Amino acid sequence: MEKLKIDVAYVAELARLELTDEEKAVFQPQLENIVKYVEKISSVDVDGVEPMMHGRELVNAFREDVVRPGMSTETALANAPKRVGDEFLLPKIVEGAES
Repeated sequence: MEKLKIDVAYVAELARLELTDEEKAVFQPQLENIVKYVEKISSVDVDGVEPMMHGRELVNAFREDVVRPGMSTETALANAPKRVGDEFLLPKIVEGAES
């Protein structure tokens, strides 16, 4: 296999990154190793392997979605400090506005 050379400056430009020469020197072998690993993975024979989203089967752990009666208006408003009809009455809160 021939030695792969990646243009780190070009990749950084595509990613809109500004790298120092020292950073480029650090990232150069790292990117080359990543690409080598991807090439190694791509050589695996996957004929007959069904594509999947996850490595193992997932099971929905949630309950079935069933419509149930909700809380009554009177129960919901029972502890409201103030109310107007069937609504909570809240104080007006406006920050930074001078009248």
